[in-house]
Amino acid sequence: MGLFKSTFKAIKKGLTKTRDAFGGGLRSLLHGRDLSEDLIDEIEMRLITADVGVAATTEIIDALRSEFRAGRVARGEDAIEFLKGLLKQRWGDVETSLAATEHKPTVILVAGVNGAGKTTSVAKIAKSLRDEGRSVLLAAADTFRAGAVAQLEIWAERLGVEIVKGAHNADPAAVTYDAIDAAVARKVDVLLIDTAGRLHTQQNLMRQLTKIRDVVARKIDGAPHEVLLVLDATQGQNAIAQAKMFKEAVGVSGIFLAKLDGTAKGGIVLAIRDQLDVPVKLIGVGETPEDVEPFDPDAFIEAMFSAEEPSATT
Repeated sequence: MGLFKSTFKAIKKGLTKTRDAFGGGLRSLLHGRDLSEDLIDEIEMRLITADVGVAATTEIIDALRSEFRAGRVARGEDAIEFLKGLLKQRWGDVETSLAATEHKPTVILVAGVNGAGKTTSVAKIAKSLRDEGRSVLLAAADTFRAGAVAQLEIWAERLGVEIVKGAHNADPAAVTYDAIDAAVARKVDVLLIDTAGRLHTQQNLMRQLTKIRDVVARKIDGAPHEVLLVLDATQGQNAIAQAKMFKEAVGVSGIFLAKLDGTAKGGIVLAIRDQLDVPVKLIGVGETPEDVEPFDPDAFIEAMFSAEEPSATT
């Protein structure tokens, strides 16, 4: 869909904790030193600590150890560049941009558990789309959580976007139905549907989410065009367990990885890539509506390994 350009400065700033604990730590560990088996063991521990995942870490370390023993990676600096190249390769040609459609509206369904930052993430997407000149309509289908509709209303007013809502405990599918009609009638570019937060183990609520998706599909051919799951990066491997259930229920097409600025375990993006085969499409790198970035694997890896403070350039 062409969300605003990813800026390296913003990604670096948002990954400060990960950079300090992981990239900066590795640079300090390896700079000016000959690589050794003991150093490779330390690299392995740091990859796991950064939540890269055991399977991915094992593959990466095996490859590094093989190159070291063959004499092709001998210095600490060589190891850093080798690691960055391996990590970037794990994405291949995965599409990380949001889906788009020639017909209005493009429908984006947003799901996630309570506390993951779902409603704030919806607001961030809405602002980004508005900033690039697209018209946006919000659907407040999170009708079960007290205050959720009011929270989205506040965001809609701040951002200058319209909203369709229902009463507390109203049928979320009915709210979605009305929102689709409104989006079509008003010819808006994007309909953002904020669904009820739920635990992935709550089967009745997961069925309600499936119902919302079915309503969207019946009303607009090919919709929803994107199903974004908001995951809390600070939850680590537990977030992946959540994602597996959501993927099964509603066919998640992309991940919005929120709260990356609050964790030193930014390597979770690699675990998501390996374990879910669902692309991270957006990352939350702060608390304001501006703090969202399109996910760029190369820029993300470079930022993870960067030891410098963010510069004035992008």
